[in-house]
Amino acid sequence: MLCFNQLSAQQFGLFNTKTLFDGFENPAQKTFVLDSSRQFASNFLLPYFGVHAVVKGNENVLRTLLKEGIYTTADVPLNTGKVNSLFQHTNIYLLNFKLFKSYKYHKEIGLSWQLRADAQVDYTNETLAIFDNYLRFYDENNKNFNNAFNDKGYSQSYHQFSLSYRENYNKRLAFGVKLSLLSGISYNKINITNSFLTLESGNGPMIVGLKGSYSSNFQTGKELGKSAVPFFKNPGAAISLGTSYTAKSGIFIMANIKDLGLIRWSKSSYANSFDNTGDPLVLDTLDKIGSADIQNSIIGILTGGNKTSAFYSATNAKADFMISKTYGFYTPGLIVSKNIFHKGGEVAMVNRFYNRNFSVNVVPAYNLYNFLQVGVQGMYQTPNFEVFLGSDNLFKTTSLLTGKNDSNSGVSKSYNSASVYLGASIKFGYVVEHPQNSSYMPGVGDEEQSFFKRMFSLFKNGKK
Repeated sequence: MLCFNQLSAQQFGLFNTKTLFDGFENPAQKTFVLDSSRQFASNFLLPYFGVHAVVKGNENVLRTLLKEGIYTTADVPLNTGKVNSLFQHTNIYLLNFKLFKSYKYHKEIGLSWQLRADAQVDYTNETLAIFDNYLRFYDENNKNFNNAFNDKGYSQSYHQFSLSYRENYNKRLAFGVKLSLLSGISYNKINITNSFLTLESGNGPMIVGLKGSYSSNFQTGKELGKSAVPFFKNPGAAISLGTSYTAKSGIFIMANIKDLGLIRWSKSSYANSFDNTGDPLVLDTLDKIGSADIQNSIIGILTGGNKTSAFYSATNAKADFMISKTYGFYTPGLIVSKNIFHKGGEVAMVNRFYNRNFSVNVVPAYNLYNFLQVGVQGMYQTPNFEVFLGSDNLFKTTSLLTGKNDSNSGVSKSYNSASVYLGASIKFGYVVEHPQNSSYMPGVGDEEQSFFKRMFSLFKNGKK
């Protein structure tokens, strides 16, 4: 009965760093530095790894589970109408490779293989409690729980194989595009709009009614395992578009539309609207509650008796905007990111401090789900090597992992969070030098034209 959605944590500290990650996530960004970088860049199967998770509401349940290994909802109040939230976002680059194609227009081409997963669930206290001890419901004075399981959300994971291309339109303006082929792994979506739980006194029956919709590409782990390998049983496609502009004053502006796409889940998937409120599920005795009978009964309600059909789902597309300017060793940047198809987004202030090849970022960010995060990132970067480690929410992550109460540090206990990301890349091959400084230069003298200038010229010709 739990399903998941997205979180828009994007490692904002890596924006405008000209790292290999920056070049793939923000398609117009440069990865190579003329006269310094070598021609090819790759992570050499050293995965870029990023994960961010947030639990908002009843934070003591998670802390007790992590600290003592005990799942208990004894202190969670019932019949209050309170809704909790869980968010999770994972982005792993298993392999990426980029090459500098030519000096003219500074063309770069890249290939990448990612694993992506996004999740959110809005769930009631009653949902949280029933997985702990159903006898709690019998202890309540009120035996009628209306809207007790009105949960909603979704989870989605998939492989993403991408081809990226960027070039300078002129000295200040650049464009980039990233085309992706997707292979779906797992999908779950639920939206319960009406539910009730009615109890008889003593050991009487428990009556459960549910109304809503449910979509999933699997029921068991065996089905899910078949989708883990990218055989494109659940195919999809996505596109990312980006542009950047550097003004004469030094102000840098970047805008992106990211991962705009669809996945078609196979005809063996489940997509169903259900309503058993007129004929609710009756559990005759307490002995049956929690058994395989109730599990199979609920699965039958959600899937409509295992009726299968294909369906489509959208990827978690985002619109990003960034503006920044460098002042000596300090570069501040303002980032606004908004989910396109789903609610949510973030406003972040990136504060980057340089000392030769080292940099430290402090990134306070306000999430539109009404909580504040403070991220920190450290990086060592040369023209041909880079390594970084960071967290989108340092204080919450430290507090959760150490088990210490963070109320003394002035950090709100309104939610729990854990976040970490890290990565490295190396450049190799010829040095990408200016033609007048080099005996060899890829792309020099080949009379190449700008792809984006040719494309935009179609609109100009159409006006004549």
